[in-house]
Amino acid sequence: MLIAITRGVSAGVAACELTHLERQAIDLARAQAQHRAYEAALARLGCRVESLPALDDLPDSVFVEDVAIVLDEIAVVTRPGAESRRPETAAIAPVLANYRRVTFIQAPGALDGGDVLRIGRRIFAGRSGRSDEQGIEQLRAVVWPYGYTVTDVPVRGCLHLKSAVTEVAPGVVLVNPEWIEAAAFGHVSVMEIDPDEPYAANGLLVSGRLIYPASFPRTRVRLEAAGLSVEPVDVSELQKAEGAVTCCSLVFSA
Repeated sequence: MLIAITRGVSAGVAACELTHLERQAIDLARAQAQHRAYEAALARLGCRVESLPALDDLPDSVFVEDVAIVLDEIAVVTRPGAESRRPETAAIAPVLANYRRVTFIQAPGALDGGDVLRIGRRIFAGRSGRSDEQGIEQLRAVVWPYGYTVTDVPVRGCLHLKSAVTEVAPGVVLVNPEWIEAAAFGHVSVMEIDPDEPYAANGLLVSGRLIYPASFPRTRVRLEAAGLSVEPVDVSELQKAEGAVTCCSLVFSA
């Protein structure tokens, strides 16, 4: 069984951290409705959704992926690069302890889960404005005993590694080549986004289908032309908070 841990949209989401986007008004009720539809998509694809209550004093807390990495053997609670997000970790650790042994990234290292992409036994960690060498090295030390390799990947022009690349089918990555070097991922098939949709590289692969933002129709055409099965969702309000479909859940085998 697949578990999908989500968290409700904070009433304070309008005060979210922003790095690469201009601040826009966020319609809270619409964001909450979009998030419920996203959870419904996860359930349709076979996930048991564990929806955690919103943390209204933590604006970015809907983006649960950033505060943890869940592997088959262990869960790693991160130390987010944005100081305002570090209190979120205390709320996720006891939830993950129901499923995995939990370990923690320690100060002074910084690591966001949005900078961590797993492809099989290979883990790619983005060196971004939110994750640093010390955080990545701690992750490497934690996962090495379980047979994972960790490759650090420079990220430019975007918030996280997964803003620039995600796995959209087994052994297939979707990339924005302006933000990362696709060669870093070795022996995988590479698809490029439509250049007019720079944020289109983020999709969430669940049970053989790709949960994908409805706001990137040109790249969706490319995905479907390649034979991928796409489950479109509207996350336009969460995108204003620099969010994406991967960062709104932690999906793993029970």
